[in-house]
Amino acid sequence: MTIRSDRDHGQRYRPRMACLKKVEAIVVQMQDPTNGVKKSEQKLNVTTIPHAMAGEDILVWIANHMKTNCEEAQAFGTMLVACGYIYPLQDHKKLVLKPDSSLYRFQTPYFWPVQKWKAEDTDYAIYLAKRNIRKKGVLDAYEQEEYNKLHKWMNHKWDFIVMQAKEQYHAGKERKKPDRVVFDCQERAYWIVHKPPPQTHSGMDYGMDRHINPNAEEKKTYDYYRRIIIYTQQAIMRSRVKSSVSLGAIVKYITTYKNHDPFLVPCLPSNPWQTDDDTYWELNMPNVEVPTKMRVERWSFSFFELLSDPRGRADFKVFLKKEFSGENMAFWEAAEEMKWGAASSMSEKAESTFKTFLAPGAPRWINIDGRTMGITVKGLEHPHRYVLDAAQNHIFMLMKKDTFYRYLKSPVYKEIQKKAISPAPHNFTDAQLQQNSRNRRSSIHPIITWQQEQEEKAKAAAAAGPVDIKKLKEMASKLDRK
Repeated sequence: MTIRSDRDHGQRYRPRMACLKKVEAIVVQMQDPTNGVKKSEQKLNVTTIPHAMAGEDILVWIANHMKTNCEEAQAFGTMLVACGYIYPLQDHKKLVLKPDSSLYRFQTPYFWPVQKWKAEDTDYAIYLAKRNIRKKGVLDAYEQEEYNKLHKWMNHKWDFIVMQAKEQYHAGKERKKPDRVVFDCQERAYWIVHKPPPQTHSGMDYGMDRHINPNAEEKKTYDYYRRIIIYTQQAIMRSRVKSSVSLGAIVKYITTYKNHDPFLVPCLPSNPWQTDDDTYWELNMPNVEVPTKMRVERWSFSFFELLSDPRGRADFKVFLKKEFSGENMAFWEAAEEMKWGAASSMSEKAESTFKTFLAPGAPRWINIDGRTMGITVKGLEHPHRYVLDAAQNHIFMLMKKDTFYRYLKSPVYKEIQKKAISPAPHNFTDAQLQQNSRNRRSSIHPIITWQQEQEEKAKAAAAAGPVDIKKLKEMASKLDRK
């Protein structure tokens, strides 16, 4: 690794003002009436623009004056355009010197980089507001984004910005058309240089993609302190929670989950990684028939814990079926499947979900308010992963605030509490531990587990689907014949 000295670092990123002053001297020579670049009146659309130059004339002058070839002359000319000494009259976004009949003009010395005028956000906001008035709201994409950002940030003085923009717009209308076109091109070229579109190179960068001189000390301006004051005021107004309330919530959470933390309490009956006995894993499989008491107790902590456990969700479905409200959980699962499912089947799932749960007269129609229904149905016209979020949140809160607490008091939950097992801790000797290590067996392959889950989902979907009356009649007639 090569270590550079501070002197080399400073030389590499030193300010370019000295170089720009030499460029300024060349630009002054280019504007000489006798030996400078040839200027004449040129027609732009219908308007006659005075003192316009063709790109090929600029290129020829640079090549002759600097005694260089065409490639270097074009590179130097492009640098002049990128730094704002020359501006294009036609293609404003491409700050390059074209070796053809494209028209250019010299920028007013007031806007040259050597003046070190800082591009203020207020001036940029006035410029964008003026363009918004002139274009009747039709700005470029990046300009519209900057306009919205500045509007949000400078909302406290936006009336002043709009008023200034209107005054400048009306003052520009009073100018002659050639002067108005020239001034508009000058102003736009200045902001293209200092506020370039995204993913474009800026001629005002310093060093490693920087817009400032890294060796210069940052000056704390009035706007800097004003932004800090605004941010501090917003931070003070933001709602806060008392430390006693937050600490009480943490203590409550730790007390609730204390016996379920494997770092604080040992696994029952034993830790399979230490004893090579997989009883703990078998007792805690996703769809085990009889769960443990610790697992059933965890379901009562929150509705999210109940839904996170496949066995708890299955038991909750039994309760919902007895209450004739199983469509709520079915819709929630359909929304989850659409959110995390494959993109290729999204349209098909959206259509089936609409026909099953939301359409008028649907077989498993869910009860949601009209506003949520309107948002969801409108979004299903162009389905995406999160189109059912509003309806899903409504159903989730409905089950959480009402159905979940009734489930904890129901005979279904009390019955599973009685059946739940509490495994006794294993006390293996050293010889038994060695025997367990010799008798290790591989666990169930994840693909087999996934296939079992898919089969159970298919059975549940078939059981919850609409009943075919014709098939039932056919089966009844067959039984009568027998």
